[in-house]
Amino acid sequence: MNQAFADIAKTGATTVRTWGFNDVTATSGWAYYQLWNGKTATVNTGALGLGNFDNVVAAAKANGLRLIVALTNNWSDYGGMDVYTKQITGSANHDVFYTDSNVQAAYKSYISTFVGRYKNEPTILAWELANEPRCKGSSGISSGTCTTSTVTSWIKSASAYIKSIDSNHLVAVGDEGFFNQPGAPTYPYQGSEGIDFTANLAVSTIDFGTFHMYPEPWGQSANVTGWGTQWIIDHASAQKAANKPVILEEFGATSNQATTYTTWLNTVVSSGLTGDLIWQAGSKLSGYTSPDDGYAVYPDGAVYPIVTKHAAALKARG
Repeated sequence: MNQAFADIAKTGATTVRTWGFNDVTATSGWAYYQLWNGKTATVNTGALGLGNFDNVVAAAKANGLRLIVALTNNWSDYGGMDVYTKQITGSANHDVFYTDSNVQAAYKSYISTFVGRYKNEPTILAWELANEPRCKGSSGISSGTCTTSTVTSWIKSASAYIKSIDSNHLVAVGDEGFFNQPGAPTYPYQGSEGIDFTANLAVSTIDFGTFHMYPEPWGQSANVTGWGTQWIIDHASAQKAANKPVILEEFGATSNQATTYTTWLNTVVSSGLTGDLIWQAGSKLSGYTSPDDGYAVYPDGAVYPIVTKHAAALKARG
């Protein structure tokens, strides 16, 4: 942890986004935060549970970094929403997570324990309701009744609950920033995933907006740089209209990274967007290289100097 955070800090970055969840139904010797037994979940407060997250916080603090912490996952990685729905309701419909009262009671119970533990910790910058919430998850199954209103209603309830526990930290959604413009030429603008960025940013208990950017898997391979540039500009416009900060908290391209990222990061600066976080920071550790999902950026690569220069430009902009 210390090596990874030190590598990030060397770029001049100030904030790291990380996971505040890992739901399991059986232990395996790895760190986990919540163990499910039937419909009942128990938070692991031991050394391989929240004691492990204490170490994450300590390592970030030691390197002068602050943390944005997501509290569950839309996807099946590290458990996430589908564990809640399967264990409690037995349903395969992903969107049951947002509407079932027992599921939401369990989610809020976890928040109460996790957020409550760190509510006075200044190393935490913000809480996020989830990583990339959508109407559908990894299985692609939903009830067919989930809409942008469904998710926005959940955002209002969940963010207000966090605020009732912790008034010291910012709260964000953790979403991909999809707009709700039916009939738009590309699907990230159409609202079909159940996300309405403008409506969600307007929620009073949401302090700043988040959006992600992956043009290639989103069907924009023919114009990666140009599409991404417009995506940034459109979110900067939404930031101005809402008078709330907005950050690009995940982005990636698999080819021409140096050229593409230079253009995108310059657009962040010139558009007035609050800031950005790259996905994902990699490290070369002793006998081990941290995972690479195709987007990882390592200290000995061509992108690190670009990120370092960009961090300085953002600070200079003020």
